[in-house]
Amino acid sequence: MLKVGYIGLGLMGKSIARNLLKAGFPLVVHNRSRAAVDELVREGAMAAFSPKETAAQVDVVFTNLPDSPDVEQVVWGENGIIEGAHEGLIYVDNSTIKPATARRLAEKLAEQGVSALDAPVSGGDIGARDGTLTIMVGGEAAALEKVMPVFKAMGKTVTHVGEAGAGQVAKAANQIMVAAQMVAMGELLVFAKKAGVDPRKVVDAIKGGAAQCWTLDVKPPRLFAGNRTPGFKARMQLKDLNIVLETAKEYDIPVSGAQANAHLFRQMIELGMGDLDNSAVVEVIEKLAGVEIV
Repeated sequence: MLKVGYIGLGLMGKSIARNLLKAGFPLVVHNRSRAAVDELVREGAMAAFSPKETAAQVDVVFTNLPDSPDVEQVVWGENGIIEGAHEGLIYVDNSTIKPATARRLAEKLAEQGVSALDAPVSGGDIGARDGTLTIMVGGEAAALEKVMPVFKAMGKTVTHVGEAGAGQVAKAANQIMVAAQMVAMGELLVFAKKAGVDPRKVVDAIKGGAAQCWTLDVKPPRLFAGNRTPGFKARMQLKDLNIVLETAKEYDIPVSGAQANAHLFRQMIELGMGDLDNSAVVEVIEKLAGVEIV
């Protein structure tokens, strides 16, 4: 059985690491904040005190970090993964970063005998806890085949999208749709309320038809109950949309919808709501409309 390292034990990373433990993988964990490390050590993981130390003793090392600069620092920085790299090591990044960064990482790691997979995930904190994540993978098929047993402990769907960076392109595409659904849901709830109709009944009326989607199935009951906790933080949604916009500019792709949605999420952050769930974008729409859905 592969020995696995996991670096980055945030909202999703800790749950993913816990599922790897449950599946029986020998696990080495590292995180800047030690509380999550200590928690997993009590459950059977082994602690490491740097990315270098993590990589040096495992077959596969994962990262799950906020953004491209964080990933590059953990891989290339002082006591980084590259300093603990060894022939045959496979590096897997569960973060959502720029496709160009993922490609650059894969090229440079290959020079050191390390195979790299960009493998961002979708499914939020619930998917991470339940082991039902959707995993989109870019990189060499041979490396994916070796890591597949680990992926199966993390998620229910694993798709090899293409070469290095392809997984991140797929995740950016995913985030275009996620943002659009969150904004559309917020708009329809406010639309119904201001037009004098119970938004709960509107959701009941439309969620079985052409408007049906995961967002409409899962999020309205939380919003009606006043629950705005993540989920997936709005500031991370904006970060991902910025990746979309930067990549679209690189390839000269029109993304007017993503631009408009990024503007709304930017307003959320300016209003101090960046740590709320991305579905709480409805609060921006409420303010613009002068009405509250509950």
